[in-house]
Amino acid sequence: MHTHLHSADADIARVADRDRVAAVISLGFSTDPVARWMYPDAFQFISGFPAFVLAFGGRAFDYDAAYCTSDLSGAALWLPPGIGPDEEAMGPRLERTVDPAKLEVTQVVFEQMARYHPHEPHWYLPLIGVDPVRQRSGQGAALMRRALDRVDRDGLAAYLESSNPRNIPLYQRHGFEVVATIEVADVPPLFPMVRRPR
Repeated sequence: MHTHLHSADADIARVADRDRVAAVISLGFSTDPVARWMYPDAFQFISGFPAFVLAFGGRAFDYDAAYCTSDLSGAALWLPPGIGPDEEAMGPRLERTVDPAKLEVTQVVFEQMARYHPHEPHWYLPLIGVDPVRQRSGQGAALMRRALDRVDRDGLAAYLESSNPRNIPLYQRHGFEVVATIEVADVPPLFPMVRRPR
């Protein structure tokens, strides 16, 4: 029997795990600059962000493109070519949970994000998060490897926005390059990143 003490494993998350996936991604975003600009109040974040996660990335479950680590301490939601976030769910969610004074700026940020998606078919990573108590233990890398194997089998580009500058080196190690900086009003910067087809 061989145990992998240092290399985390990732697999496809089941629909039954939706709420646990949303919870672990939310914990991963608890110190994210952009997420906390949207939800600066702790209660507002805890009550609003998990539902936002499922509206923004939940369609991943329909395409076996939601991944989690074996102990569900980290998860990533990927959207295949041609599939976007659930706009119809996202609008109302944001309106119910984000401070009205920030709504318009939030919409502008999402419009800017849409502008930087590659024009060719690509996989999109709206959300990846690891429970803070398990961060820096290889969970994020395992999640990236698992999904990018599939992206490479498809021979496609991949795209994400880093909302936390601290995560950029992880993405760069997996072949992503920063293509722009999105700066809107007082929102912390977002960094669109593209990984060319392999």
